[in-house]
Amino acid sequence: MRLDQFLANAGCIPRRTQAKQACDEGLVEVDGNVVKPATSVQVGQRITIKTGMRIRKYRILQLPQRPVPRKKRDEYSELLSSQQIDEVES
Repeated sequence: MRLDQFLANAGCIPRRTQAKQACDEGLVEVDGNVVKPATSVQVGQRITIKTGMRIRKYRILQLPQRPVPRKKRDEYSELLSSQQIDEVES
């Protein structure tokens, strides 16, 4: 499954276009490597997303073929950590 599709279907990022844009801007990593939106992902991989003033880390549990309802999102990805970024240093 494509990374941008997983991020949108699992609810990590609200829309696939936003997920694609985040990947294109280098804000998404899979297992520590900056990746493109079309990168294939598999169960067990770890994803880091840097959006806004927050860094979130997930582990893939399942690959959803369709968008998942909010109540079931934790069945597809496990939030490992969520960290607030204080300030951007110049």
